[in-house]
Amino acid sequence: MPFSELRGAIPLALYLGFTPAESYIISVIGNILPVPFLLLFLEYLVRIATRIDFIARIYGKIVDRVEKRKKIVENYGYFGLTLFVAIPLPVTGAWTGTLLAFLLQLNRLKAFLFISAGVCVAGFVVLMASIGIIRLL
Repeated sequence: MPFSELRGAIPLALYLGFTPAESYIISVIGNILPVPFLLLFLEYLVRIATRIDFIARIYGKIVDRVEKRKKIVENYGYFGLTLFVAIPLPVTGAWTGTLLAFLLQLNRLKAFLFISAGVCVAGFVVLMASIGIIRLL
């Protein structure tokens, strides 16, 4: 779920009857799983995909949006990357964090570790919010 990531996966898993622990673990793993592959192959994928005008335009718009948010990482370093990914808002997840790490040419291993930490924090926040909302219903 590259668009909703765990912000959509956790509430959906809870709705489908998974326990909170199962929802969290499955969603976090599913959200972290593509990150190392993206970090390794994003440059190649971008080079190939942007040969198509339509995709190049979409990629350009995504890069523009990410560029506006890179200040937090520039100010706080890798911890800023964790904060960026940990905030469970639109355009602040693992996929965008990975693109941000790519654009800033951060160390891939460190970026993976700090993105993963951000995903874990975001997952906890979303889980707590989801449990609270579901109990209210």
